[in-house]
Amino acid sequence: MEADKRLGFIGIVLNDRAVATEVNATLGQYARVIRARVGVPDAETSAAVIGLIVEGTNQELGSLTARLGNLPGVEVKSALTRKGVHEPKTDLIG
Repeated sequence: MEADKRLGFIGIVLNDRAVATEVNATLGQYARVIRARVGVPDAETSAAVIGLIVEGTNQELGSLTARLGNLPGVEVKSALTRKGVHEPKTDLIG
């Protein structure tokens, strides 16, 4: 049986871009679960924000967020939902 997939968003805040190399290396190791990525540096400070759209198992996504969250100066939050096939709603009109 295939493990349940999750679809969601991971927000990453780098309080200092000095850790960006380590963050990027970690993201590269998990490229198979990353569907989209956007990064926005703060022009006035050395901080940056990265947003990810992800799809993977609980284990894969938990491992990714744990590794990122263990890096110094990195904060991680995620919002995930179970990915599944849903029956389309059929409204009978008339």
